[in-house]
Amino acid sequence: MITFTPLSGGAKSTRTTPLAYLLQVDDVRILLDCGSPDWCPERSPSSSAVTTESLSYPWDEYCDALRENAPSVDLVLLSHADLAHSGLYAYAYSRWGLKAPTYTTLPVQAMARVATLEDVEGVRDEEDVDPPEQQDEDQAEGDGDEKAFEGEKTKPVQRKTRKYVATAFEVHEAFDSVNTLRYSQPCHLQGKCQGITITPFNAGHTLGGAIWKIRSPSAGTIVYAVNLNHMRERHLDGTVLIRPGGGGVFEPLARPDLLITDAERTNVVSSRRKDRDAALIDTITAALARRSSLFMPCDSSTRLLELLVLLDQHWAYQRLRYPICLLSRTGREMLTFVRAMMEWLGGTISKEDVGVGEDGQGGGKQDKRRRRVNDDEEGEDALGALALRFRHLEFFPNPQALLNTYSSKDPKLILAVPASLSHGPSRALFSTFAAVPDNVIILTQRGEEGTLGNDLFKKWNNSQRAEHKWDKGKIGSNVMLDGNMILKMNSKVPLQGDELEAFLAKERAAMEKEAAEKTADDFEQQRMLEADEEDTDTDEDSDDEDEVERSLAADVAEAEPDPDAPAGGAFAEPGGQSRRSKRVRGVDDADWGLDADEGLNRQVLSFDVYIKGNVSRAASFFKSADGQSQQRFRMFPYIEKKRRVDDYGELIDVGMWLRKGKVFEEEAESNESKELKRNQAEEEAKVSAFEEPPSKFVSSEVEVQLACRLLFVDMEGLNDGRAVKTIVPQVNPRKMIIVHAPTEATGSLIESCGNIRAMTKEIYAPELLQSVSIGQQTNSFSISLSEDLITSIKMSSFEDNEVGYVTGRVAIHAGSAVPVLEPLAGSAATRKTKTLPARPGVIGMRAPIDLPRSTLIGELKLTTLKSRLASVGIRAELVGEGVLICGKRRSASEPLEGTVAVRKSTRGHVELEGTASDVYYIVRREIYKLHALVTAT
Repeated sequence: MITFTPLSGGAKSTRTTPLAYLLQVDDVRILLDCGSPDWCPERSPSSSAVTTESLSYPWDEYCDALRENAPSVDLVLLSHADLAHSGLYAYAYSRWGLKAPTYTTLPVQAMARVATLEDVEGVRDEEDVDPPEQQDEDQAEGDGDEKAFEGEKTKPVQRKTRKYVATAFEVHEAFDSVNTLRYSQPCHLQGKCQGITITPFNAGHTLGGAIWKIRSPSAGTIVYAVNLNHMRERHLDGTVLIRPGGGGVFEPLARPDLLITDAERTNVVSSRRKDRDAALIDTITAALARRSSLFMPCDSSTRLLELLVLLDQHWAYQRLRYPICLLSRTGREMLTFVRAMMEWLGGTISKEDVGVGEDGQGGGKQDKRRRRVNDDEEGEDALGALALRFRHLEFFPNPQALLNTYSSKDPKLILAVPASLSHGPSRALFSTFAAVPDNVIILTQRGEEGTLGNDLFKKWNNSQRAEHKWDKGKIGSNVMLDGNMILKMNSKVPLQGDELEAFLAKERAAMEKEAAEKTADDFEQQRMLEADEEDTDTDEDSDDEDEVERSLAADVAEAEPDPDAPAGGAFAEPGGQSRRSKRVRGVDDADWGLDADEGLNRQVLSFDVYIKGNVSRAASFFKSADGQSQQRFRMFPYIEKKRRVDDYGELIDVGMWLRKGKVFEEEAESNESKELKRNQAEEEAKVSAFEEPPSKFVSSEVEVQLACRLLFVDMEGLNDGRAVKTIVPQVNPRKMIIVHAPTEATGSLIESCGNIRAMTKEIYAPELLQSVSIGQQTNSFSISLSEDLITSIKMSSFEDNEVGYVTGRVAIHAGSAVPVLEPLAGSAATRKTKTLPARPGVIGMRAPIDLPRSTLIGELKLTTLKSRLASVGIRAELVGEGVLICGKRRSASEPLEGTVAVRKSTRGHVELEGTASDVYYIVRREIYKLHALVTAT
């Protein structure tokens, strides 16, 4: 059974982004995309964004649902690299336990990393998304209020943020864990997902964008295809779902059991690409000719490439010398990734870059040699030198760096991120750029609902005539902005004056407290170490002395006195008195040293001690007169004390070195990622040559006097309504789910599909967090086949399986929990013939018998049948509406003889029409061969 739940981006919704869907196939839970909303919407009365008094955020419901379901997800599939599809994956991976295996294509992994880094760094540079008084909502389930400490008292404070913005380290960690696949590369999953096969196909729209084909043995084929583009662009080919030139649907994606697709642009008629490019280029050329500047908000990775390729070609063709300025922190990194993935690019970029000079004309050997020398001087690799060099493109991390290089009066084209103008360089630039007359702002995307970019788009669209609206297939004209606009600007400013002094005093106090605590901890650790060492040494010495005493006592007890031993022997005292009692009493009275109180002297003292066993026999140097060893001696006892600290008094932590070795191994395995992070750190170090001073986050309201011109040119690269209504019926799914669509677009697509007789009527349009169950009427049972039934089944081969037709009755035997299927009493073996009553006038009428029932298994493809008929000499031609005309032809000029028509109905029935002839029977035979004939017993 299949259960589908839109976490965000459902049908019949006013907010169609971001995209995130939970697909459950039996017990496997699959997360399709994990997009992030725009974290900085406009706070206007007409906006649904959060206000100071309200805690209702437009993304709360989605984020709460994703956080709840993230730990139970078994598989994650990412289709595109923009924020609407992949922006929240890093945060969910690091904070919400989304540790399931994640798959996407290599460009999506790289571009999504770049887009997410640009977004999180831009937001964190302007807002404190992790305030000190905010508790960790990810572990505490986020109550309504939180507490802040003020001395010894606590008071409830209002929550300042619920923006789930990851850190740069979390972004790298998350996308390093993503598995990458190539187009058309099937991946057979293991573990809980065993049996499921996933395959990505080219979706167009973005570099590496994927259509996911999910094959399950129980649920069939599921195709997830959102944000497609069938049109060929400059840097990308169109989607493989539909072949260009009316070639039909891509065969591996045709007729799926379930199609999940979007319908956001069902009511949109896109203008021609030639008209869009002409309007964009003419506007840019005219503005630069009158010494004005242009500003184009754009995204950081996906659709930016198409703009850069178009502008670079125009600059090279017109030999323009005006700069193209890109305000982005990750612009260089993005182009580095793209140049390393040239095999994923398509369109016309390869043909236009190879063998084309700076003027757009074919260059000769000298031109190619000159370009090769320049590439070597610039240090570019050979692959990146032939394409995507962008000679006129310059990178700037922020607007201030741009002003330090070019004056505000210099004509230039500025591309700034993000496209929504909600934060970052684009918003800061807009506040000053829009007030200059004759400047032009060109929007290429509509922006998310509630953002400044979307507000500007609506202002432009409402100023157009009805026939020139953006969704009517026409190119509108630019409009003059007027009036005032209040913008809220967030920024980080250095501390000054009393605030700086208070901060430094607080830092000094914290450092002194930390140093005092560290000193106290070190002193306590040293004291405990010395005490532990003394106790250990005392215990070890006591144990060793006890052992020596026991050993000596045993030696004395076992040893026999030697009559030949001298008077000052090992166990004799002056005057012949034995010291055995003192030997037994303890080692302190033993002969280990001189003792004046006992009257011992150097002549009578001996260090020889008896030893047990055969250890000393071979090495003994005390010999008797006959050369044989008579006594066994023990060496002076020495106890080695093990040092617990090194020469400097520090504890030796072996675990630390083991952990360090593990870190070295991990670094060796990820040299490429470490090199990339190192390069990024170097770039950031160049940008900020000095250490960042103490700063604070401030918000201010800026009044902007609008005086520039505004134009919208649709460069989103998505299918329009005509393409959607043409492609979906050709795919012809058995069931379909519509997502990512407003109410009007959803109803339009359902109505269009309902007017097609061959189209399925099982179309679902779930709203936000509304679950849809497909296949709930299917029930599975466990049953065993009896031996008699197995022997009577006639099996037929079908693909890699053996199929048979079974007719029987279910019997439940005592002592068995599994029912048994047994043959019927009236099976073929026991079936009796039925005789009809004799009718007058009928002589010898044959009694009727029951014929066995049979069925054909398989799906007929007319193209395959056409190939089989050609191999047996039957010519076949495909005509309209899925009909195959078959017949023989003596010559090319003569018509077909004995024609037979083969037609497939919408329910999969095969209809064969024609006169009884050789052609008819040959065609029928070949149709049977393409199926498995299963006969009932």
